[in-house]
Amino acid sequence: MLADLYAVPSPSDVAILCTNLRTMNGKRPVFIDDTQSVFLFPLIHLRFIEIPPGTVDQTADDRPRVASTAVAPLGEQPEDELEIDEEFLRRVRDV
Repeated sequence: MLADLYAVPSPSDVAILCTNLRTMNGKRPVFIDDTQSVFLFPLIHLRFIEIPPGTVDQTADDRPRVASTAVAPLGEQPEDELEIDEEFLRRVRDV
């Protein structure tokens, strides 16, 4: 999964706050209804976080911060049409 972080996690953090959650190929997962949703993931459930070089800015208090350009406004990026998985919908209706 890929996501845009609001801030780089510090050693004292117990969770990360992120938005723009997507799969590795850039598509939105089927369990996300709104593209502007914010997610809170407990760090106990994450194995690693990879932050590409050049995406982190230093703030005035020397705490690293994810560059604000990482999050694009909703209106500027068109969302791909989501393909409906008929088999999944059938299983949901059967439950």
